[in-house]
Amino acid sequence: MKNSPRQPELKRGMVLHLWPEVVGEGISKATRGVRFDGHKLIVTMDNEAWRFELHANRYRIMKKLNERVGSGVVKELIVRS
Repeated sequence: MKNSPRQPELKRGMVLHLWPEVVGEGISKATRGVRFDGHKLIVTMDNEAWRFELHANRYRIMKKLNERVGSGVVKELIVRS
């Protein structure tokens, strides 16, 4: 599986699955959408306050997600409202 051509897709799927657990209930409930564009994780938020909170903690969240999936699949986290 390590050298599988589909491994990046699997890792991205794992990140999407782990999103609610890693960010916590508050941010998870305010999240309207999470998707990948290459190595960029794009998150759309319902609420400006939660958008600011996520933006302020984006590097910590990226690090946690990458550690959980054992890969550097998330290179950038973009937050939109």
